[in-house]
Amino acid sequence: MAMLRDVTVLQAAELPEKTDRELREIFNVLRLPTDEAAIGPLLAEHGTRIRGVAVRHAHIDAAMLDRLPALEIISSYSAGLDGIDVESAHARGVVVRNTSRILAEDVADLALALSISATRGLMRGHDFVREGRWGQIAFPLGRSLRSMKTGIIGLGHIGSAVAARLRAIGAATAYSGPRRKPVDLPYFDSVEGLAAWADLLVVTCPAGPETIGLVNHAVLANLGPEGYLVNVSRGTIVDEQALISALAGNRIAGAALDVFENEPFVPDTLRNDPRVVLSPHMGSGTHETRQQMGDSMVAALVEHFESRSA
Repeated sequence: MAMLRDVTVLQAAELPEKTDRELREIFNVLRLPTDEAAIGPLLAEHGTRIRGVAVRHAHIDAAMLDRLPALEIISSYSAGLDGIDVESAHARGVVVRNTSRILAEDVADLALALSISATRGLMRGHDFVREGRWGQIAFPLGRSLRSMKTGIIGLGHIGSAVAARLRAIGAATAYSGPRRKPVDLPYFDSVEGLAAWADLLVVTCPAGPETIGLVNHAVLANLGPEGYLVNVSRGTIVDEQALISALAGNRIAGAALDVFENEPFVPDTLRNDPRVVLSPHMGSGTHETRQQMGDSMVAALVEHFESRSA
């Protein structure tokens, strides 16, 4: 890969040590400054020769793309592309890659764990035992996940992995999305319709202009007072105030959330509600998957530039 040492890649991400080292061994790497005031001078000096970007959480908009006229590929360490103006990138002929296929299984595992935790009251049961209440009063019964109709919003890599797990336990499953997929599952062309059918709604769709606030007052009203919401995608997809209002009015039964609108801030009303299970955006948070994500991000860059030089 010696020929790739002449390729300049902008590293706009904090990466695992192995990934960071490999990126620097293969390419000529420039690190995006954390000081915003220093970004402009770096792009003014080097922007015309930057051909690739390795990104994690950085914001790459049309204005930044204009300063990278030689850019060919953006390779994202994460599944989400909400920080990247994908439409503008594609309009400029820039390839965009992410790692959603890599992290799908771990995120789906967490989605299932959160679903069971919310519907069976697992965290409340933990506190019930820890606080010494077991034997004094009866612990309330929960819901059987296999008996519940589960609606999945977005049947991509993660949604499909969630559906496979639900199928294995015998739960009735349906999905919604911008288009019908070639799968043997009931399809709803609206999230409102899916929510009206479902007892449990799992959010796995990507964040974008068309999905921000997608789970709103109307969707939660259709989910109803015995329904549960699980979100393992992005916090912006759920209207957080609508969710807080629905919980306060007992218009849904509970929620399990791995993501939040303004992370790491979580409203006190959600943190203190015993019907809400919380986790710190840990869907892909295993040693194995995080390293595979890094490997995949570097591989996408290598494959792109090797194919260009072949």
